Amino acid sequence: MPTLTPHIVVRGAAEAADWYVRALGAQERRRIPVPGGKLMSVELRFDDAVVMVADEFPEAGVLAPPSIGGTATVLHLVVADVDALFARAVAAGAEVLHAPADQFWGERHGQITDPFGHRWGLAQHLRDVPDEEVARLAWAAFGGE
Repeated sequence: MPTLTPHIVVRGAAEAADWYVRALGAQERRRIPVPGGKLMSVELRFDDAVVMVADEFPEAGVLAPPSIGGTATVLHLVVADVDALFARAVAAGAEVLHAPADQFWGERHGQITDPFGHRWGLAQHLRDVPDEEVARLAWAAFGGE
């Protein structure tokens, strides 16, 4: 397991795990069911990264994005062909926040919200950009002179 592994909470972890496999190309490694038909966790691999998915457990304060009015987190997934993955995710029911476009930081990047309320930045590395150039371009993009 990597040193830092995000755990995301959803309503319907079994359905969500199946969606992440189908739409985003994850590989399911294991499921841990608990009484009542819920899943304590599902381990998903995205190449060299792991994301754990869990059912919502309101009685323990473990809540999914719809229960808290959204999410403050964006999961960033880098792939070899972002346009193909983006199209696949949208066809599977993702909401488009912005379509893939070449960005000043050297990626082709788009963003979706999955059917379970989590935001995903989908990206493809295009070129290495020096930190100083990224900082200068970010400053300008956010209204600096």
